[in-house]
Amino acid sequence: MQREQMNIVFTGHVDHGKSTVVGRLLADTGSLPEGKLDQIRRECERNSKPFEYAFLLDALKDEQSQGITIDAARVFFKSSARDYIIIDAPGHIEFLKNMITGAARAECAFLVIDAEEGIQENSRRHGYLLSMLGIRQVCVVVNKMDLVDYSQQVYNRIVRRFTRFLKSINLNDVEFVPVSGREGDNVFHRSSSMSWWKGATVLERLDCFRKAEPLDRMPMRMPVTDIYKFTNYGDSRRIIAGTLETGTFRQGDEVIFYPSGKKSRIKAIESFNTDTVTEVKAGRATGFTMDEQIYLSRGALACRVDQMPPKVGNQLQVSLFWLGREPLVQGKEYFLKTGTTKVRCQLSEINKVIDASSLDSEVRRESVERHEVADCSLALQKTIAFDLVMDLPQTSRFVLVDEYEIAGGGIIRDVDDHRQHEFGEKLIRRQLEWENGIVTELDRMEQYGQRPALILVTGHEDQAEAAKIFAEGLEKKLFSLKKNVYYLGYRSLKYGLDADLKNDPLLQKRRMAVREEHIRRISEISHIMIDAGMFFIVKIDGLDYEERDLIQLLLGTSRMKTIWVGKDITTDIVPDWHIRRPENMDEHMAKVDSIMEEWELMGDIS
Repeated sequence: MQREQMNIVFTGHVDHGKSTVVGRLLADTGSLPEGKLDQIRRECERNSKPFEYAFLLDALKDEQSQGITIDAARVFFKSSARDYIIIDAPGHIEFLKNMITGAARAECAFLVIDAEEGIQENSRRHGYLLSMLGIRQVCVVVNKMDLVDYSQQVYNRIVRRFTRFLKSINLNDVEFVPVSGREGDNVFHRSSSMSWWKGATVLERLDCFRKAEPLDRMPMRMPVTDIYKFTNYGDSRRIIAGTLETGTFRQGDEVIFYPSGKKSRIKAIESFNTDTVTEVKAGRATGFTMDEQIYLSRGALACRVDQMPPKVGNQLQVSLFWLGREPLVQGKEYFLKTGTTKVRCQLSEINKVIDASSLDSEVRRESVERHEVADCSLALQKTIAFDLVMDLPQTSRFVLVDEYEIAGGGIIRDVDDHRQHEFGEKLIRRQLEWENGIVTELDRMEQYGQRPALILVTGHEDQAEAAKIFAEGLEKKLFSLKKNVYYLGYRSLKYGLDADLKNDPLLQKRRMAVREEHIRRISEISHIMIDAGMFFIVKIDGLDYEERDLIQLLLGTSRMKTIWVGKDITTDIVPDWHIRRPENMDEHMAKVDSIMEEWELMGDIS
């Protein structure tokens, strides 16, 4: 029978003795490789250094010479109850990124505090980060009790103070253990120097932690890494590849890809040089082919139709920690990466910045400084699929990239805009119920030689006629290139699709409601036209950023481009193409071919 395995992290402020506690645990339980302990002792004697149990883990030369843990060391350990992977995470503030990387893989945590030095800033910061990463099983190890003469009063004072802090960050029912890692008190052996302690040892507390729900029992989530297409020897397979983060899937399961909502059924699970595979469980890199060929790209999130769907949106409420050299500021562009999705984003609002050492919070800040924790709102350039941290932590985590470096990360707590939540739920329902025809999306793409897209032509109302002329010219140019294209004019919308809006008394009471319903209807007809394989051109006067985001959300795809016609951009939109001099029509039309290829809407369809 296979033994249960658990990942557990040891963390805490620098020099509070994490590595020593783990090293002592390994030594006292006989878990070290034969001769390892004697080897470290001899090396210490040769270098005229006092022996430290921490050296059993701190294998890097820089770590031994400086006496600090730089990287997150991983060691394997067995008790009578289960097998463990123990992660010894660095405590120094400069290596906070490494601590987070280690802790993100853990199911439970030991947070070590020096009894003599007491609670430090990083003690609280690490506690907050454990909470933010969704780790709820935490034990605080009050180490170096030998330096305070095993004082129960010192121990109780630390317990009282730190318990208040932990409860304020939603870490409740946390256990404490008083130990001396150097002397071995209450690590494996019960301490004779602390007769007042009747609780568990570190090892006993370790075995009391509950194993988290297995990943394969959670809803299916597989971020698409790539699509492999074969052409030689009559092989026409398109293999959807990725690593299954959570859940399971089997041959024959119906899957849906978010945020596009495209559906198909798994035809076969592909594997190289193995027996036929009919089922895949979480943690495995895999690939599969589908009954119906659909166009997908890296970053899509594969889910089973019969399970809880993810959220979709591009306005996110997040909790994040910032490690960048430069502060996180509004107006600057960053990349957000979650799963295999990479999307441009901006900080839209700082709700509060939290001082991790005291939990005091500051509102109305314009930046988040290095090593600060904050609740923020992020605006993404396109709609993505994700889960909220309370639903599925594995697919709620993200990192932020500044220039070419990972500068921060965090968890997604909610969709920021209530309208996005409302329309996102409608999108998911629509896609689940959508009936596909026999002709597939890829069939149309290969026949038309184009990737379908919505092209929004907009500008100030004063430029409405110029925008109309440009949109009509664009339709004619694309048609001359043998493309499947259709232009829907404003009057066609007003007296056709929107004809009933002027007679709706509820909408007429609120002008913005009429505009919102107008946008929603454009989005729905655009979705149909793109599904039909078209370049669909629509003119909307005065389109702003929020309306563009709503269209993209309801469209369920990033294949949407915006063209602004007119010298000055009078809304907060950032267009994909700015036509400053619309009267130079021939000059603009000459660029259409190269612009469309740059947008990856024409050319080889693979």
